[in-house]
Amino acid sequence: MESKPASLDALRIDRSSHAPIHSRGGGGGKGWIFILILLIAGGAAAYWKWGPKPLTVKTAVARKESTSGGGSSAKTLLNASGYVTTRLDATVSSKVTGKVKEILVEEGMKVEKDQVLARLDDSNVLTALRLSEARLVASQRALAEAEPGLVYAEAELGRMTGLEKDRAVSRTLYERADSEARGLRARVDRLKSEITVAERQVDDWKQQLDDTIIRAPFAGVVTTKDSQPGEMISPISAGGGFTRTGICTLVDMNSLEIEVDVGESFINRVKSGQPVQATLDAYADWKIPCKVIAIIPTADRQKATVKVRVGFDQLDPRILPQMGVKVAFQSDEKVEPVAANAIIVPKAALQSSTEGKGVVWLVRDGKLARKAVGLGPARGDEQVVTAGLTAGDTLVLNPPSDLAEGKSVKVEKLQ
Repeated sequence: MESKPASLDALRIDRSSHAPIHSRGGGGGKGWIFILILLIAGGAAAYWKWGPKPLTVKTAVARKESTSGGGSSAKTLLNASGYVTTRLDATVSSKVTGKVKEILVEEGMKVEKDQVLARLDDSNVLTALRLSEARLVASQRALAEAEPGLVYAEAELGRMTGLEKDRAVSRTLYERADSEARGLRARVDRLKSEITVAERQVDDWKQQLDDTIIRAPFAGVVTTKDSQPGEMISPISAGGGFTRTGICTLVDMNSLEIEVDVGESFINRVKSGQPVQATLDAYADWKIPCKVIAIIPTADRQKATVKVRVGFDQLDPRILPQMGVKVAFQSDEKVEPVAANAIIVPKAALQSSTEGKGVVWLVRDGKLARKAVGLGPARGDEQVVTAGLTAGDTLVLNPPSDLAEGKSVKVEKLQ
């Protein structure tokens, strides 16, 4: 009876002995996956740190030629900026202090030389002029009164002289006639001198009257109107008062030129008579032919610049004083023109070149691509490419000899 239960227990499956095996097997699989992830991450980090890195290169962008022409163009040696100035401009004032009576000009008006610009109050000057003219008339009448007496006295003296020689009259009568003649002669001379003085006074007041009329010293254009009727004007500053020092500002538009400050380091590229191409900021597409007039023989030690005067070959009404302008100093060497659709690249982008052909390296999506191109004329540090490139292509500058097709690169600087 006791052996039967034992046999039944022997046939029963003991599940507790298999559970540890299952749990160990499951835990071991997850561990291997974690180790595998660590190995992959470590390998990637090692490759990133010690593996090959993309080559760092400098690049430039191919550009399209913006102009074309049938003739050759000059090579640009130096670019600078400056302003349009005038050699002849003036703040027109008066020679005397006075009250402005009327102004006959407005801003923008063209005037000729000696044209009347304004008039001052001349009432006091006219009064003084009339007084001096009256004095002149009085002196002339006094002379006219004295001259007949002098004629009679001289005739009487001549008669007395003959009688005195014949002893017909006394010496006393002769001397009296001589004294009267000399006295009248001196009086006439004095009256003549007074007339001269009166004439000079009249001329002086006439000049002062003329000074109340302000005229244009040269032909030009009025740019500013600096005073109004009723204001006082003086050639001397009033020291903070209400007195004006000028009627208007007059500019001679035929004396326009460009004033440029050139750095001391580049002044050796500029010479008198050198051709210059100017571009006004207001008209960026208008190229104005000019030439160097003079290099001012002194430097500004604070700015380390030398002033250069540039003259226009031909003036134009669009050119106005104080306009901003950019200038390109050009050499006498001529550069052959190229087609308007030609591509311009730096010479440093060419890895190799032969007659009419060359090789460049393009950067596309961070990868290198070798490209054969057709070459045109050289233009200083630039090269004309006639075939193989389009505007906007990114080129490697100073490409090393070990570049390979499809190699990854990192752009250091895009010019």
